[in-house]
Amino acid sequence: MNRIEIAGRSVPCIGQGTWRMGEDARQRDAEIAALRLGIELGLTLIDTAEMYGEGGAEEVVGAAIAGLREQIYLVSNVYPHNASRQGVVQACERSLKRLGTERIDLYLLHWPGSHPLEEAVEGFEQLRAQGKIGQWGVSNFDVGELLELPPGCATNQVLYNPEARGVEYDLLPWCREQQMPVMAYCPIGQGGHFLGHPTLNALAAKHHVSPAEIRLAWATRDGNTLAIPKAVDPVHVRLNVRAAQLTLDAEDLAALDSAFAAPTRKQRLRMV
Repeated sequence: MNRIEIAGRSVPCIGQGTWRMGEDARQRDAEIAALRLGIELGLTLIDTAEMYGEGGAEEVVGAAIAGLREQIYLVSNVYPHNASRQGVVQACERSLKRLGTERIDLYLLHWPGSHPLEEAVEGFEQLRAQGKIGQWGVSNFDVGELLELPPGCATNQVLYNPEARGVEYDLLPWCREQQMPVMAYCPIGQGGHFLGHPTLNALAAKHHVSPAEIRLAWATRDGNTLAIPKAVDPVHVRLNVRAAQLTLDAEDLAALDSAFAAPTRKQRLRMV
């Protein structure tokens, strides 16, 4: 399985996302089972957020990692409206309770908000000193916003897939220069759109994999980006595991560049 280093820890280049988990009690058992299957197969990075299901996703993750915590690299996100100095600390305490753990490995500010960034960072550093988080980072920050941060940011989590390549113009190169890994959310796209693209189908046939696996291998191709797709269907979990072992060659990447054009100018950072 291809791996990447983040905040001094080696993790699989594909983790497990949890957006939209914890919203439907009828899906809870399937969500827990999917996460546990992913862990069993090596997808040991799990990303969640207090926003997802208003804490429901963190509760699902807590149930899934019970008894397995030492195997997991655990990531969660704090709401921007909770990102004051003490608000961060209080939000983290609530997340820790829902997750059933004493420590979050990587705690992120979900997107820039109205509170000054220095307050959020002070809250993060307080939590780090207390051992309640390992490192801190951000989500949905563009280069200008990253430049406002003091040293210590471990990652930036952004929307990235073949239809959303704007970050390649300046954000991804800047993060690579800073040795800051990037986490790609929605790496397959929303709702499976574009999975039937003829280029994806051709490459999938060439490698005897699914179009989704091609997209995941593409998103993680630079060695500085990891992807966090969500999967509840066990079949999809296993495909994600296979994708973490797939490497695309120069011909494959050229074909994808022709099908999904790289940016030629600065673009506004996209979010979902």
